[in-house]
Amino acid sequence: MLSVLSPVPGAAVGLSDVPDPVFAQGMVGPGAAVQPLAEPQQAVAPISGKIIKLHPHAFVVVDREGRGVLVHLGIDTVKLDGKGFEKLAAEGDEVAAGTPLIRWNPQEVAAQGLSAIVPVVALDAESDVVSGTATGDVAKGEQLFQWA
Repeated sequence: MLSVLSPVPGAAVGLSDVPDPVFAQGMVGPGAAVQPLAEPQQAVAPISGKIIKLHPHAFVVVDREGRGVLVHLGIDTVKLDGKGFEKLAAEGDEVAAGTPLIRWNPQEVAAQGLSAIVPVVALDAESDVVSGTATGDVAKGEQLFQWA
């Protein structure tokens, strides 16, 4: 059982609450989302593993068993071309769960008219592998869901 941690502090919600059909319908994979606190913060690695993708607004960490977790900071934030995001790590880095990867401010994302919600997705997984999904307030680094 893999414990997937919340990359940001805020309120845990279902993927169906994400205002993007690709995430909301689970097309990328199952998981959960976090409505982040509206304050400057660092997004952390949800699992221990290797960073295989690191964009200013999104990253993927893959564990030793090959399970990848995608964290997307806000919706349509690719349009910001990295403005307001600072990478704190690099692709190829081995990281422990809870390692800060990106500095950002959800309030600045919202000020651009975009949703700051943070989908956390078990990539290429069946919907039944995710359980124990948190609800309500979650702290950064607290369990968001389990991956069987």
